[in-house]
Amino acid sequence: MAAPKKKKNPSAEKRVRQAEVNHKKNVAVKSALKTVSKKLTKAVSEKNTEAASGTLKEAVKAFSKAASKGIVHKKTASRKISRLAKLVNKTKA
Repeated sequence: MAAPKKKKNPSAEKRVRQAEVNHKKNVAVKSALKTVSKKLTKAVSEKNTEAASGTLKEAVKAFSKAASKGIVHKKTASRKISRLAKLVNKTKA
C-alpha cells in the first residue's frame, strides 16, 4: 500500500492515523473469518459432525459480529452463514 500524501490539517493527520489502525483491525477480522470458514470446511470433509457443529456456532458468532461492526455487509454475512449451515446439515443427514 502506497504511503498517503502528507496532510497539513491536524484533524486530517489524525484521520489518516485512525484509518491505518482501523484498516489493520478490519484485515485481522476478515482473516479470522476466512480461518473459521476453512476450519469448518475441514471438519465437514473429515465427517466430524461434533467439531463441525461447534465450529458452525463459532462461525455464526464471528460473521454476525463482523456484520454488526460494518466490516462485512449484513447480507454477505447472512449468505455465508447460510452456506456454512447448509454444509453442516448435509453431513448430519
